[in-house]
Amino acid sequence: IMRLVTFSLADSADARLGALINNDQQIVDLRTAADMAGSGNKNFTSMLALIDAGPAALDSARDISARTQTEGIAEAIIEHDNARLHAPLPNPRRLRDCTCFLQHLRNTRKVRYTRLAARETAPEAALERFRASGALDVPPEWEAAPVYLNSNHLSLIGQGDDVIWPHEARRMDYELEWAVITGSGGSNIKAENAAKHFFGFTIFNDVSARDIQAIEIRTGAGMGGPGKDFDAGNAMGPCIVTADELDDPYNQEMVARINGEEWSRGNTSMMDHRFEGVLAHLSHNQSIHPGEIFGSGTVPTGCGLEHNRYLSDGDTIELDVEGIGVLQNRIVKLADWRDRQSPDKN
Repeated sequence: IMRLVTFSLADSADARLGALINNDQQIVDLRTAADMAGSGNKNFTSMLALIDAGPAALDSARDISARTQTEGIAEAIIEHDNARLHAPLPNPRRLRDCTCFLQHLRNTRKVRYTRLAARETAPEAALERFRASGALDVPPEWEAAPVYLNSNHLSLIGQGDDVIWPHEARRMDYELEWAVITGSGGSNIKAENAAKHFFGFTIFNDVSARDIQAIEIRTGAGMGGPGKDFDAGNAMGPCIVTADELDDPYNQEMVARINGEEWSRGNTSMMDHRFEGVLAHLSHNQSIHPGEIFGSGTVPTGCGLEHNRYLSDGDTIELDVEGIGVLQNRIVKLADWRDRQSPDKN
């Protein structure tokens, strides 16, 4: 299985393209392996270069990885413990997050209006009033087509990197998602042909400052903004599994654990809008390019907001998607933010 990564050695800042092997215990350095095979390495300088080079380059990467293992070329095989993984595609051409799981939206609306109802003298009656008015329903426009937001593609983090808690934020949350990476571009793509444009899949964590996001939503500006676009807030990884390697991408278990405790569980089959429909919709009257990332949105139960519980400083977030792996990150407050919150500073 081709499980592609971007990595650097512990003593170097030079990001390299690799393929995980031996149950992810080792990495084939594709650039080094290509050099030693005398086949040229221009297509293996980065993940984006590999994507841009097209299917023939991916086939070559597959062949080089296999030969490196078969021939035991030690110089091109890196022990996983000696490498640091980055976001597998650290410089995508664009990053968009879509609302593909509508039950997630229903769950969050119920939480919101239950909270509002609790402020009234008869909470149960108030919640029923909200329900009767349609306030808990997903707007029909969201059911008709995947709504999306533009996310910050300039500050992606990867496996093991820290999510930096943004200043002033109080309620921090994870989002259990997966994503598709495009391998070829086009416009007005038909849904039945869209899978041909897939390069691969990865795990995506759209970390969100819910209190800041709530303010942004009230302005009418949408779901994104500073509640989602802060630096080191979009995590991706640990690898990209090439699209041809999953027998059924729409039947993969998804689990989120916080400090080892399971908070969320779902399945990719729960998508109302599949990635084929996403590309068909978003390529209408605009071009899709190779090396774009499209997030799935949050799987039902896949965030703390749906459970009315939130992250704390130092929490470890693990997102586990069957067939792809586990993306692990820690969320931390910088020292100056901790100082602001200490009792002697208030």
